[in-house]
Amino acid sequence: MNRALIVIDVQESFRARPGWSRMADPGIARSVDRLVALARDRGDLVVRVLHSEPGTGDVFDPEQGHVRPFAELAPPLPGEPLLTKTSHNCFTTTGLQRLLTEAGVSALTVCGIRTEQCVETTARVGSDLGYAVTFVTDATTTEGVGGLSATQIVERTEAVLRDRFARIATVAELEAERAAERTTGPTGLAVSAG
Repeated sequence: MNRALIVIDVQESFRARPGWSRMADPGIARSVDRLVALARDRGDLVVRVLHSEPGTGDVFDPEQGHVRPFAELAPPLPGEPLLTKTSHNCFTTTGLQRLLTEAGVSALTVCGIRTEQCVETTARVGSDLGYAVTFVTDATTTEGVGGLSATQIVERTEAVLRDRFARIATVAELEAERAAERTTGPTGLAVSAG
């Protein structure tokens, strides 16, 4: 199965907002970089997507200079696309679906900023488009909204996505699966050493 990791909105725009300190995991870059390393190790496509709101004058306006990946993230390798979206999901206003189709991708792993917003929305749309979606909760972050804490938002997101739109996983679970693949191979059969 050909896979792609979609890194959503892990961009300086969020840190330029006064509410960044309220995010549940301001150190999200560490988890995202672990997923990027894992995807590269498996030969998966890594796609970064940034959110842009041209002409607004706020932190998502490209003219303000914040619509760029977090500085501490591992830089993209040649051939790893960087897309810019103007909608909540990564499909509607980008060429992501065409890119994935041309690459033969049938499964997505999603991570990024605002668990319940752009990451969840991308997971839902991806599922509706026929992709097998893995939602890596601990490689997302958000803040409380609507009287719910960040923890409650994450729990709600997991509950509504699980077994309907996405498989819910952690970075450590995916790393353990990769380690098992090295031992048994992707088919589950033992791999001989020579």
